[in-house]
Amino acid sequence: MKGLKPQHNIFKLLFLFMLLSPVASLHAERIKDLSSVQGMRDNQLIGYGLVVGLDGSGDKVNQVSFTEQSLKNMLSQLGIVTPPGVKLKPKNVAAVILHATLPPFIKKGQKIDVTASSVGNAKSLRGGTLLMSPLKGADGKVYAIAQGNLLVGGLGVEGSDGSKITINIPSVGRIPKGAIVERSIKNSLGDTNRLVLNLFSADFTTATRMAEAINSQYGAGTAKALDPISIEVQAPVKTSDKIAFISMIENITIAPGAAAARVIINSRTGTVVISSSVRVSPAAVSHGNLVVTIKESQQVSQPNAFSKGGNTAVVADTQIGISNEDNRMFLFNPGVDLNDIVRAVNQVGAAPGDLVAILEALKMAGALHAELIVI
Repeated sequence: MKGLKPQHNIFKLLFLFMLLSPVASLHAERIKDLSSVQGMRDNQLIGYGLVVGLDGSGDKVNQVSFTEQSLKNMLSQLGIVTPPGVKLKPKNVAAVILHATLPPFIKKGQKIDVTASSVGNAKSLRGGTLLMSPLKGADGKVYAIAQGNLLVGGLGVEGSDGSKITINIPSVGRIPKGAIVERSIKNSLGDTNRLVLNLFSADFTTATRMAEAINSQYGAGTAKALDPISIEVQAPVKTSDKIAFISMIENITIAPGAAAARVIINSRTGTVVISSSVRVSPAAVSHGNLVVTIKESQQVSQPNAFSKGGNTAVVADTQIGISNEDNRMFLFNPGVDLNDIVRAVNQVGAAPGDLVAILEALKMAGALHAELIVI
């Protein structure tokens, strides 16, 4: 939109979020979107490996000794003996740390994604291939074997004079379906008639409504809320029947409790997110800036034509200007919501940084009825 300042775009987005959030809260959500079955959890894997085939962007082995040591160990396992005292200085090898997530109920022979991150001083992993590397769990056992070509979203270029440009992070790559599961983790639903659903976000209202919705479908006493995050459900003992029962339960829809009033501020990016439940007590806010502008330019001074004794000289010309923007004050009436907050701040023309200062001042004055979170 022409003529719209960048900070106005942010407030337009906040205003749009305000318009959509009340509507979204009216719709019911499935239990499967609000909770998970206790015992169904992911497991983290970690490993170490070598990436080869780089275009001269690998580790500098004279500075990273473990890359050379790993390369020698790998070559010895392949039957290649490196003569004692010989230094390996390949520029196309990089040592990486691997990590992956093992989903619940995954079976041996299935594949999972792997992420490789440079642990040395490699400049880029673009075009590299990860050699066969084990991935271990917290117990030290190998659960998967990773190998394959890396996909790198970043780009790094450096000139001979030291100038360089970097786009995203070229020292991290990903291998989709790059690891084959060699050991599965036992994930049992149990042989009891007890089933526990854990909410993704603790909330007393949501836990109560979930238990009531299950009881209305399958009879009183089928479910009960243990705490704001756990709901215990009476389920069939047989595994096949329990799976079918979970399938029916997770498709029950409920209206979750309204989220707490929060204002989230990212101090690094200036991003401000205001929930729809935020309210403001009567308060007056004034906003104004004193702008000081200093401009320096070089002027050439030279003598007039046919003058004697004059010299051409460069003279610095400094101009200082001071302008005071109009102070504007806006008043919050009792019980105003997000719409009023965004509209009032937008009318003043405050930038994101100014909005943060205004919200913090309102919180200190006791006029902002919301939790102010700075990340």
